[in-house]
Formats: sequence, C-alpha cells, structure tokens
Amino acid sequence: MLKGKTALVTGSTSGIGLGIAQSLASQGANVMLNGFGDTTEAQRSVAALGVKVGYHGADMSKPAEIEAMVKACESQFGAVDILVNNAGIQHVAAVEDFPPERWDAIIAINLSSAFHTTRLALPGMKRRNWGRILNVASTHGLVASAQKSAYVASKHGIVGFTKSIALETATTGVTVNAICPGWVLTPLVQKQVDARAAEAGVGQEEAKRQLLAEKQPSLQFTTPEQLGGLAVFLCSPAADNVRGVAWNVDGGWVAQ
Repeated sequence: MLKGKTALVTGSTSGIGLGIAQSLASQGANVMLNGFGDTTEAQRSVAALGVKVGYHGADMSKPAEIEAMVKACESQFGAVDILVNNAGIQHVAAVEDFPPERWDAIIAINLSSAFHTTRLALPGMKRRNWGRILNVASTHGLVASAQKSAYVASKHGIVGFTKSIALETATTGVTVNAICPGWVLTPLVQKQVDARAAEAGVGQEEAKRQLLAEKQPSLQFTTPEQLGGLAVFLCSPAADNVRGVAWNVDGGWVAQ
C-alpha cells in the first residue's frame, strides 16, 4: 500500500517508534530512523522487510540538527511522505521540585521538535498533494496525572498542534492526526515498573499489574505493533478524511 513512499520516524530505534517504523515498512514504505543507542538491530529489523532504510542521529532538542535530518531524508529518498513525530522523554516530580532544565528539555523534545519537523516537511507534502503527519501523543494529551506536569503539558500541546495543522491542511491531500497510547511496555515505562517493584518489594508481574490497575481497565499493555497497525490505517486511503483526531489506544483509560 505504501510502496514508493518514505517515512521519517523520530525516536524509532526502540519501543513505539520502532513498532510504527516496522509496520510502515511492512506496507512497502522506505524508512528513515532516528534515535540514540545502538541502532544496528533497529535498522536490520526494518531492512528485513524488504525496504530501504536510513538513519540520522539528530538530537531532537536542537532545531539545526532536525533540519539536517529532514534534508538528509529528502536527499537519500527524494521526499518525506510520512512524518511520524514520536521522540519523547519523561521526568516525574512535583512541580515545585521540577528541575527547570528538565522542563525545557521535555517541551523541546516532546513538542517543539514536532513543530520543526512539520514546518520543514509540510511544503513538500503540499507540492505533491499527499502526505501523512502522525504525532504520537499520549492519553496524557487528553487527561492528566500528578507529578507529570511537563509531560502532560507537552502532550496536550501536541494534540492542540495536531488539530491546528489539520485545519491548515484540510483542503489538501495532507492529513494530520495524533495517536494517544495508554501504557505501552517501552523502556521508558519499564523504568517505572522497576521503580514500583523496588519500592513495594514485589515482583515484576505484580508491579506491572499494579501499574495497569491504576489507569488502564483492560489490565493489558498496548503493544507497539497495535500502534503500528493504527498508523498504517491512518496512512491508507480509508483515512483520507480522518483529520485532526486524537485517537486513544488505552484499554479504556479515558473512558472512565
């Protein structure tokens, strides 16, 4: 379905971003990966799906590096047809104890980076009259939790940003939507599981159950593969008139 298209997926060397990259690749899209750490396995897993794969190590808090990444993708593949803004970080603390530098970093990576990638990729999409921009928000873009002020602010911001750009592109072949996962067992969430297990003196499975029970009625983690399936749908002709949605995949979290 996406053969001949190119997807740029930020924060895609593991977790949700990698799951979405693999799903898009399974439909024939070439992929530009981005992220930190060992990228070899991520690149291998996407290339195994029979598509071309690139990688750029842009720091998503730095606009100049973001611009270099978008240009590199256009140079290597000819276009950015699908933009998935997934890069994100987290810090948990009461607002009066929240380090200002952590606030700035979270806003920069979770929110401002999507502005920079979008402003750079959108002109080409408009010229070709086809494009997909998918912003990975969170249930925390729809509801809040205590001690996550920066994360919640950034994710509410990305939902609002999504709606605004969806309106700006409403008469074009470019659609802009947000995906709002609940708990997904990513490395970021695994750290919270580990902390809970240590604090409560319980095993991993009980710590996971306790974490899910607080918010996610299904008591099941959403998987990167499920989010990738939604991303594929949003890139399909069936979603040509799906614009400005914030689609939660959260086991009933927001339904409560």
